[in-house]
Amino acid sequence: MKLHGYFRSSASYRVRIALNLKGLSADHLPHHLRKGEQRDPAYLAINPQGLVPTLQDRDTVITQSLAIIEWLEETQPTPPLLPKDPLRRAHVRAFALALACDTHPVQNLKVLARLRQLGLPEEAVTGWAAWANSEGLAACEALIKKEPGPFCFGEAPTMADLCLVPQLANARRFGVDIAAYPRLLKAEAAAKNLKAFADAAPECQPDAE
Repeated sequence: MKLHGYFRSSASYRVRIALNLKGLSADHLPHHLRKGEQRDPAYLAINPQGLVPTLQDRDTVITQSLAIIEWLEETQPTPPLLPKDPLRRAHVRAFALALACDTHPVQNLKVLARLRQLGLPEEAVTGWAAWANSEGLAACEALIKKEPGPFCFGEAPTMADLCLVPQLANARRFGVDIAAYPRLLKAEAAAKNLKAFADAAPECQPDAE
């Protein structure tokens, strides 16, 4: 398998964690987002959106991080990243989507670059990113407040944790006071104790800067 990504990409980070938890190896092919390498015609032929990650497995090409993770879950079900109970599965997916679809996209590099193009000062751009993170994390804190943990949903990591850990990294980068989210920090601490999460961290990637 080949994973097209970028060390700081939250979406790529999610997939790296999933691969590690499943015990799967992939050749990591970096595309420097700040240099626009994701818009290279050769890469656009693989992923027309010009986004990362993209997973290639022989002739199979899968885009979008959660679609990749769901495919890995269906083809390599051990260890599971979703609970057996249908309602619990829905809750895990809802949490993951709150971050992957409603939080991360509105503070990613593409959006922030557009805000700069529209003339917003850097302080306002960073403030926007911090606001987006704060709003999403506050909602997720409430979603799992009554979950005993230590992970987001129980005693083992799920797709929710795969989305949470990269998003908290983003929040820190934009200066968010994450102390306001103790339940999320509890889940993050449990996750970071696992080698699969530690090895997937941005600073551990070959293209890290």
